Amino acid sequence: MWITTPTLEHVLVPETLLKKRKTQDKAAAEKRVADAAARKARKAQRKVIFKRADQYVREYRAKERDEIRLRRQAKVAGSFYVPAQPKLAFVIRIK
Repeated sequence: MWITTPTLEHVLVPETLLKKRKTQDKAAAEKRVADAAARKARKAQRKVIFKRADQYVREYRAKERDEIRLRRQAKVAGSFYVPAQPKLAFVIRIK
């Protein structure tokens, strides 16, 4: 009589282990889908953030150029240019 090792079809696996594997596989698949969606959302959000930062850079450069232009204009006219004061207000509520 020959002794052979059992093949995968002949090995009995407990039902609880099969259920656990199935649950883990399902959870892993859901996690992969969620990770892909999150990655896609982060990429889109990153584009928005960079676009907004670029807009701020353009805005500040334009203000700086405008400031220089006004200084030069005042110098040519022989007058002085007074830059705008910072717009800041402290509000204190007293009861």
